[in-house]
Amino acid sequence: MAVNPEEEVVLTEEKGHVKLITLNQPRKLNVISPKVVYLLAHNLEKWEKDEDTKLVIIKGAGRAFSAGGDLKVFYEGKKSKDYCLEVVYRFYWLCYHIHTYKKPQVALVHGISMGGGASLMVPMKFSVVTEKTVFAMPEASIGFHTDCSFSYILSRLPGRLGEYFALTGARLSGGELVAAGLATHLVPLDKLSALENQLVSLNSGDESAVKTAIEEFCLDVQISQESVLHKRETIDECFSKDSVEEILESFEAESKKEGNEWIVPVLKGLKRSSPTGLKITLKSIRDGRKQTLSECLKKEFRLTINILRSLISGDVYEGIRALTIDKDNSPKWDPLTLGEVDNKKLDLVFQPFEEALELNIPENDELRWTGKYEDSVYAR
Repeated sequence: MAVNPEEEVVLTEEKGHVKLITLNQPRKLNVISPKVVYLLAHNLEKWEKDEDTKLVIIKGAGRAFSAGGDLKVFYEGKKSKDYCLEVVYRFYWLCYHIHTYKKPQVALVHGISMGGGASLMVPMKFSVVTEKTVFAMPEASIGFHTDCSFSYILSRLPGRLGEYFALTGARLSGGELVAAGLATHLVPLDKLSALENQLVSLNSGDESAVKTAIEEFCLDVQISQESVLHKRETIDECFSKDSVEEILESFEAESKKEGNEWIVPVLKGLKRSSPTGLKITLKSIRDGRKQTLSECLKKEFRLTINILRSLISGDVYEGIRALTIDKDNSPKWDPLTLGEVDNKKLDLVFQPFEEALELNIPENDELRWTGKYEDSVYAR
């Protein structure tokens, strides 16, 4: 896919030692398009290497931070093999560099922060959310999987919250994100601009000074008794089961107990989700507990490419069609049930590629900005 670096889907500002990135497609909820990935990587590399840059701030224009990957781009690639391979490669490679960035980053996050969009929030040294922030990882429901490093992130949450968030696509508020360890600070939305100005005025990358500046605007985090974070005992009991089938069976039994009415709509959503997507996601999260960041990203790259190639199912295209193309919310999954998903076939999407075809994660610091898509065998 051709990338035009001149199109202003990303705005950059240089204010002294502080550099700002604004995701600038508000009408599209700041989706992560191929152009956005290209520009993010270009600027983050430039600023990490620039001795004059001390702090990087990222935010979203309009009512959202970012709704994640552009599903319509994925759908357009349905009839053209590996149409999306370049943007997938570039984005997962970028995810590694965001996690390991050498200078302090602050994400100022309001509104929707979902899927790949959340990968520009959670790994940051400082991730500031508001009372209007909404987070979710809903990929499994449409026949996809938890990607953009979230098989690494979610698998490290306490208990079985990782399985729960990945399989259900449950939404979290700003306060819940901080309480769960997925964000660092909660700031009122009407103070976010003042905080940005304060950080720019600070003109420093001193982490202690940045932290102090953010804390001047902070709210105490108070989680309601209805929050899913208070349902850990039930979640850990059900989502520790060996298979998706056993998880649903256990969760359904719990839903019939007094006080567990909250389970009913969650269970309904799980039963509507892609059986193949659920099974791939559960295995990916559980494998992620034993994998490094780079191993998770390489695995996610393989999963994404194999899913987009419809290696064992075309559910991802049917899920996108039902959600964003025809918008009938009536996907026809194939296979239709969890029991019909062949576990041997499931293993196929996890199989390593030949070494030259894997995502190249440069773990040597001296070479950390190598391994780009244009240097890979895919670009030849």
